[in-house]
Amino acid sequence: MSFKLEVIGFNIESCKLAQKAGAHRVELCDNPADGGTTPSYGFIKEARDQLQIDLFPIIRPRGGDFLYSDEEYKIMKWDVVMCKKLGCDGIVIGILNTDGTVDKKRTAHLVELAYPMSVTFHRAFDRTNEPFKAMNEIIDIGCERILTSGQKTNAQDGTDLITQLIREANERIIIMPGSGIRSDNILDLATKTGAREFHSSARMNLKSMMNFTNEQMNENLTSTTLDTAEVKKMIASLNN
Repeated sequence: MSFKLEVIGFNIESCKLAQKAGAHRVELCDNPADGGTTPSYGFIKEARDQLQIDLFPIIRPRGGDFLYSDEEYKIMKWDVVMCKKLGCDGIVIGILNTDGTVDKKRTAHLVELAYPMSVTFHRAFDRTNEPFKAMNEIIDIGCERILTSGQKTNAQDGTDLITQLIREANERIIIMPGSGIRSDNILDLATKTGAREFHSSARMNLKSMMNFTNEQMNENLTSTTLDTAEVKKMIASLNN
């Protein structure tokens, strides 16, 4: 059985580290504090130039919920077109209605716009009111995978639902567990759920390299980077 590990690239250095560590795919995001928003044109282009592994930018115009205005949706469409022009392998999207159902019309249009890129429906899925109905709608729309923590804060707590989703999906769509996945639990999740793809931020904080800082600003100038040792451990756990 073959496994794949997707990691988040919050900056260009993290993307390069992910590839070197053996990750199979990068979900490209900006703004880790907001849970990830659409990266800039320059960031996507440089990541595409640097990476040989699959690159999936997230299409999310802001943090917060997944209910978008007409203007925000228009921005999302432009961003999908940009990703296609830059040669990305896929995109990551998720749009909901006010009642917690999947916005089928808008999501389907983004999938059509993205073709032939692959499309992942992200953890907006974990905010849907009926997960099995939502999964079948996402399958009908044409997405290739769903990123989910099993509608819990982390994937370990959502193991039961993830397992049920994988069984119900019956290989019609990839169910990819994410949130809180590390080397000390990824093998257990694989064994219990039957999942073959996994998503991890594998993040760590990086101290500023500045020699001078203005102490009166009272700032924490750390940035987010990738823990390559953790990525290698997760891949080793799956391979063994």
